[in-house]
Amino acid sequence: MLKSIPVLVVVLIASVLGAQAAPKLVLQITVDQLRGDLLNKYLDRMGEGGVRYLLDEGLVYLDAHHAHANTETIVGHATLATGAHPSAHGMIGNVWFDRDLGRLVYNVEDGDFPILSAGAGVDKSQEIDPTQAAAGTDGRSPRAMLTSTFSDELALSQGEDAKVFGVSVKDRGAISMAGHAGKAFWFSKAIGEFITSSFYYDDYPEWVTAWNARRLPFAYADTNWDLLLAPDAYVNLDRDDLAYETDLPGFGRVFPHPYGPADGKLFTTLLTTSPAGDALTVDFAKALIDAEGLGRDDTTDYLSVSLSSTDYVGHLFGPSSLESEDQLLQLDRAIADLLAFVDERVGLDDTLIVLSADHGAAEPPGYLEELGIPARYLNPDDWDKQPGFARLKERFGIGEELISSYFHPYVYLNSEAIAAAGHDQEMVERAVAEEIMRLPGISLAISSTALANGGYPEMPIIRSVLNNYNPSRSGDVFVVFEPHSFINDFDGLTVASHHGSPWSYDTFVPLIFAGYGIAPNNVARRVETVDLAPTLSAVLGLKPPSGAAGSPLEEVLRAVVQ
Repeated sequence: MLKSIPVLVVVLIASVLGAQAAPKLVLQITVDQLRGDLLNKYLDRMGEGGVRYLLDEGLVYLDAHHAHANTETIVGHATLATGAHPSAHGMIGNVWFDRDLGRLVYNVEDGDFPILSAGAGVDKSQEIDPTQAAAGTDGRSPRAMLTSTFSDELALSQGEDAKVFGVSVKDRGAISMAGHAGKAFWFSKAIGEFITSSFYYDDYPEWVTAWNARRLPFAYADTNWDLLLAPDAYVNLDRDDLAYETDLPGFGRVFPHPYGPADGKLFTTLLTTSPAGDALTVDFAKALIDAEGLGRDDTTDYLSVSLSSTDYVGHLFGPSSLESEDQLLQLDRAIADLLAFVDERVGLDDTLIVLSADHGAAEPPGYLEELGIPARYLNPDDWDKQPGFARLKERFGIGEELISSYFHPYVYLNSEAIAAAGHDQEMVERAVAEEIMRLPGISLAISSTALANGGYPEMPIIRSVLNNYNPSRSGDVFVVFEPHSFINDFDGLTVASHHGSPWSYDTFVPLIFAGYGIAPNNVARRVETVDLAPTLSAVLGLKPPSGAAGSPLEEVLRAVVQ
């Protein structure tokens, strides 16, 4: 089978590559919430050097998917970085319940490593990302990630000579890709600067201080997010004011979208919910390339650039909105800008480029219903109040809440009340899962005990749930909604669209390798995102990351040998 390349073949290919010049830079671009079809959707109006370069000159996998069930930001980023399923790398969700601490934890929070900038932590009054609000500390590190990343393996192989960095608007987008051995920078909405934590540095490098001193984010004050092209160039021009779109105060649902004054409550947040977020990330990455001298010697360096704006725009307006159309056209400009800079400083033939996404995107139910496709929003907060759960509580003699919390996709049960009533946790989990299955909009509910003990039928959807199952972190019951069923309430903020399912609109992502002399090719066979990191390791002759479940992609290895 193509997917299973014998170890000997990989070793032989690596030995051939060893005689060639290794890439001077591995540039990994991850676009948050970029469904696999979206790059082609507006290609006719994209320029040269960005998306068109990748699609025309790259090795493009046409059917790449995440193989885990909870398609969220940290889960996808960590999978791309490690080649492991969440069951191994441990990042099973943006948030999970820590049973030792007795509270929800945010995936990269770490109180041992505070942020270097005063006042740069999460301002929960400004944050539209509810996962950030779950953090119990502003400190950040990659220590919750249980396996090594490709970037770790590069550092282990080449030592201090290898420079490894991750950059993103989102802390989890930067930290996961930089791994344990690299250094990460992310954007603080609280102060409008790129920041890091004491895990990486004691003090900021001079170039970071200089970049922040330029105050580029604040140049957007009292300006607007305007359409890039003339209005009649857009296919979604008539989709600019829909009832299900999110109306952030002052930003609105129609173009132009004002950023407002620099001291506005949501000013820096609005930058990230528009193409400005990607433009700032690319500008910072370019400064990093120059200041740190990436790709300037014979040792391979690594830079991850995770672009987050597509995700925020997709949540607020939906992936088929006018806003998302313009965002993707401007994303193309941002990628072209980055690649042109890398070509000038390093050379694209000396740079191995890989582009993918942490997850796909779902269309809003309002849009689906226009097309006659059944869709709905769900509210798990109401589950414990349903008659079936009242009967369960009576059956088990539990007078208080049976479900202590729900944080998608996990149900957390009131284990103390269950134990106090003298009941077996496994029995109650199974009963709750069966009751959830009776609710509208539910495709699957399966208890963690059943997953641990093998008490499940062999089905593709359950395999994806198993890939997400980590015994110490997963909740008591994993819930899969029916296709086109979503939660649209984020702590009081109503959003147009969400992701986080095992359905193809959430698992389908682009996977493109380019540069480094790779010849253009389109590959139609289905591959998985866990294949990415082992492929990079094989190209450089490194051992795969410690938890890697994927296999090196034969087409890439053949391409770099030719």
